[in-house]
Amino acid sequence: MQAIDSQLAQLAHRRKNLPQVAVLAELRAERETVHARSVQAQTKVADLTADQTRADREVAAVRARRDRDQTRLDSGQVTNPKDLQSIQHEIVALDRRIASLEDDELEVMEELEAAQSELAAATDALASLDARIAEELGGLEVSTAELDASAEALRAERGPTVERVSEPLLQLYAKVRESHGGVGAAALRHKRCEGCRLEINGADLREIGATPSDQVLRCPECNRILVRTGESGL
Repeated sequence: MQAIDSQLAQLAHRRKNLPQVAVLAELRAERETVHARSVQAQTKVADLTADQTRADREVAAVRARRDRDQTRLDSGQVTNPKDLQSIQHEIVALDRRIASLEDDELEVMEELEAAQSELAAATDALASLDARIAEELGGLEVSTAELDASAEALRAERGPTVERVSEPLLQLYAKVRESHGGVGAAALRHKRCEGCRLEINGADLREIGATPSDQVLRCPECNRILVRTGESGL
């Protein structure tokens, strides 16, 4: 029974520490970082898009005003020299304003293009990470299923063994196993307890050898249940 329980513990440890578990933890951490970068890029793209829309609207408004002034100037309807000079000065000022606004607009467009590239890169990275995560999850599912099947077979094998052991001995085994790192019973081979790996002295060996076979033995060194074998060296 101890051999089966040890195998079950090993399977549980392997299940908990499958390579895919560590890889998935790294991939998910990386995905969180990339996702945060993606959200920042999305926000930046949205803000710059709004800035570009405002800049386009402002350039259009100033250009429309400049075109109206130019139309008035070209129409010949304004004959007063003072008014003509005022319109001409305003057209020059509006041209300067348009040039300044267009420079600002170009700067926003360049920033927007960079932000869009950053967002596209983050989106591609997320897609790649999601594909890798899905692949690792598939591998984890297969490995887990294999280990679970092995554990189920061992538990089925353990059942009949448990039925042959008395309830007091089962309780003792469980108690010792809990306090001794999962090993409640150990074989005695070549005068050595396989639980603590210590050699048992001659006096204790003679006492063990004289103990009836139906009596529960305890290792004098680690106090685990001691199971005699044909290789005990008694």
